[in-house]
Parts: sequence; structure tokens; C-alpha cells
Amino acid sequence: MKFLNVEELPVMTKADLVELVAAQMCLTKKDTEVVVDTIFDSISKALASKNDGKVELRGFGSFRTRQRRARQGRNPQSGAPVHVPSKRIPFFKPGKELRQLIDS
Repeated sequence: MKFLNVEELPVMTKADLVELVAAQMCLTKKDTEVVVDTIFDSISKALASKNDGKVELRGFGSFRTRQRRARQGRNPQSGAPVHVPSKRIPFFKPGKELRQLIDS
């Protein structure tokens, strides 16, 4: 199913993003997929770095990691207590322009 613009998409997938960027930039889908993959890989690698990686995209938002502390959880089947270790999780904070766009 081909969509002409973003507003017609019920859910945007990576393939949809590649198709839209390829159409706007007059690039092949293969070249555009390399660009999109490179951007996503760069963001992932920055977040995975040990020095608390942070990626800021002005006007869009910022990606960073947050530390979750260890806690006591429960096994949903047996109800037995389970130790959940601390972990780093990705977090996205939308920028002012994105918040305003969504709110309008």
C-alpha cells in the first residue's frame, strides 16, 4: 500500500520512512535505507556508550539513557518474589517544537 504523505499513514514503519525520504531527496530506496540505517545505528551506539551517551536533535528532541535502580518484583505465574537488577534504559524527551506541533 503506497501513501502519498505522512498524514495518511496509520503507523509509520522504517520502510515507510525510507520511501518518504527517497521520494523527497530523489535517491534510490537502497541509498536512502543506508542513510536511515546509519542514523539509527549512530544514535544506538551513542546511547550504548559507557559515558552516558546523549543525542540531541534540535527542534525534535533528545535521546539519553536513564539508570533504573534494582527492585523487588513478582513472578506473575507463581507470585514468588523476584530480584530485578538495576539497568540502563533509553529515554526520549521531545523538543519544544515537536511538543507544540503535536499539541496543535
